[in-house]
Amino acid sequence: MKEATGELNMTVVTVVAIAAVAAFFYAFVWPGIQRSIEASTYCSMATGCDEEYKNCSYTDEDGGKHNDLDCSSYYKDLLKNDSAE
Repeated sequence: MKEATGELNMTVVTVVAIAAVAAFFYAFVWPGIQRSIEASTYCSMATGCDEEYKNCSYTDEDGGKHNDLDCSSYYKDLLKNDSAE
């Protein structure tokens, strides 16, 4: 019986550890991934950007126009190549 109780305790510890990792991911990692996906989507459709891609315009899925998009990180490789020339 002691052995079965020990296995149950390890199962509980494992489930709690998995829940803690999932909570950490959901609270801290997932929002960053979500923002990155959103920025990539909007920057790929951006128009009217300035030379450094810090002020771009885009139209969202509801047809609303926005002029406050910073795509400099999305286009960083392009900016690096422009500055090398």
